[in-house]
Amino acid sequence: MKKVLVYFLFISLLGNFSSCGIYSFTGVSITAKNISISEFYNNTDLGPANLGQTFTNKLKDFMLQNTSLAIVPENGELQMEGVITGFQLSQVAPTAGSNPNDITAAALTKLTITVKATYYNSTDESMSFTDKTFSFFENVDNDNPDAISEAVINKILDQIILDIFNASVANW
Repeated sequence: MKKVLVYFLFISLLGNFSSCGIYSFTGVSITAKNISISEFYNNTDLGPANLGQTFTNKLKDFMLQNTSLAIVPENGELQMEGVITGFQLSQVAPTAGSNPNDITAAALTKLTITVKATYYNSTDESMSFTDKTFSFFENVDNDNPDAISEAVINKILDQIILDIFNASVANW
């Protein structure tokens, strides 16, 4: 009897998943078939020279892996463009030195990256947005000379890309 009940529950759950229509586990239910993503330019003074290209490539990869959209060079049903507007280092968590005449140092540095994006959806223009700002930060330890590493930058970029994805294609 217990085996039959488990079997019945499994079949009913399977039926529920198959009846979800065009919904996917990423939450994306778009009708567009393609997207064009223009190069995001690095308009910052401090950021690495390849920051814009790295961000654009990561965004394209994310869209390919998490949607059924094809990337087209231009005039896609969905279009995205933008600029990296901020790469800011801020000292946080000040520490006191032994000499009161010394400048206080900080134990942590906060790296903040800001991206301004424009998204156009030709299949549903109400979903489009212009010059929307996305920003994320990470605190890094100043004891490590390589604290602002590529891994930290990639972690921040990954979060910004997820935020852009959720605001545009996933529509959350």
